[in-house]
Amino acid sequence: MLKFFKIIALLEGTSLLLLLLFAMPMKYMFQEPIFVQIIGMAHGILFIVYMIMAIMQKIESNWSLKIFGIISIASVIPFGTFYVDRKYLK
Repeated sequence: MLKFFKIIALLEGTSLLLLLLFAMPMKYMFQEPIFVQIIGMAHGILFIVYMIMAIMQKIESNWSLKIFGIISIASVIPFGTFYVDRKYLK
């Protein structure tokens, strides 16, 4: 299950970066909101899956509340899931 969680973490982090660095500029600079709708929906689904997997992984790996908090907060910080993958998901 850890391998699947790592994949979801990387996809979630990538979708956040795409949303912030591509879709939002396209919406506000070029008036193309379709990218926010598509990438935003994908990011939302990946975020929910990431959080469910984080809860399941916390139970399976017996993470402390501090580690679980860091992993949860990292999902809303750009590049956060990449940090989590490198530091906590070995």
